[in-house]
Amino acid sequence: MRLTQYYFQTTKLPLTELMLLAVAIVWGTSYGLTKEALLYTGVFTFIALRFGITFLLLLPHVLRASWQGLNKDWVRSLPTGVILLSIFLCEVMGIALTSATNAAILISLSMIMTAFVESLTRRQWVSKPLFLTSITSVIGVALLAFNRLDATERFSLTVLFDLNSGDYLILMAAFLRAVMVTTTKYLVEGRRITSLSLTAAQSFIVSLGAIVLAAVFNDAVFAGIRIEHVSFALPSSQDFWLITAYLIIFATLFAFFAQNYAVRKVSSTKVALLMGSEPLFGAVFASVWLNESLSAYQMVGAAMIIISVLYISLKNEKE
Repeated sequence: MRLTQYYFQTTKLPLTELMLLAVAIVWGTSYGLTKEALLYTGVFTFIALRFGITFLLLLPHVLRASWQGLNKDWVRSLPTGVILLSIFLCEVMGIALTSATNAAILISLSMIMTAFVESLTRRQWVSKPLFLTSITSVIGVALLAFNRLDATERFSLTVLFDLNSGDYLILMAAFLRAVMVTTTKYLVEGRRITSLSLTAAQSFIVSLGAIVLAAVFNDAVFAGIRIEHVSFALPSSQDFWLITAYLIIFATLFAFFAQNYAVRKVSSTKVALLMGSEPLFGAVFASVWLNESLSAYQMVGAAMIIISVLYISLKNEKE
């Protein structure tokens, strides 16, 4: 560890900033990889495996922290686990039904939704910059769903806008992320539970809930897509397990560590700015990995959403 710190200090590379960009890249790529992983198994089975393994990896820390008396308020983490399960159900099912590009960009609206939820809980009306930024984001979402008109088609809203069921599920996941942030802050702030233990408790609830849903809704079909098509049979594909390992190690364990490390080293403004690049990396990755493409209208809409998210993050920091 000292050798690594010495290397970055002597070469003057910004270690913290690079870590945040790495998290943004990882989370951006996770949408495309999740979409590919769902080719080998069902939605519920995938969620159960990812978070079940995460819980087992964190279990030694939980036992040690509990032995030291650091997790006396662990019961307060249970509601956040239920919300997190709802988030991933909407998110993973949404990814299965829409493009990875749309998922990566639409989920970024959770940052603005969080500001609205916080305003409601504090009983303070949203500021004018927040309102204008939200309008800009809505226009961006509309442009993201914009389809080029064919010469033979009549002008109508049905032709212009085509948000499918997967897009709506991603938007619901974005809203639930906002609820998750405010609820976690209310329930856990100042309580005796470590961050990793909180993650472990949430992972256990998500995994357990997904197992129950897999048993109940096996062979279920949603919006024309079979969301669960296995009977507790583990995928045999090496590609699936490589993707799952990547998501567990980098998109879950490393991501939480990097964020906790960064907020102690740099300003919240810089953290928000770097983490706000997640949708951009998601769109780029989906374009390269999955051969998805954006039209000119969609690129403008994506830019408006990303700029809005970054602006409101910086505005909140100043205020």
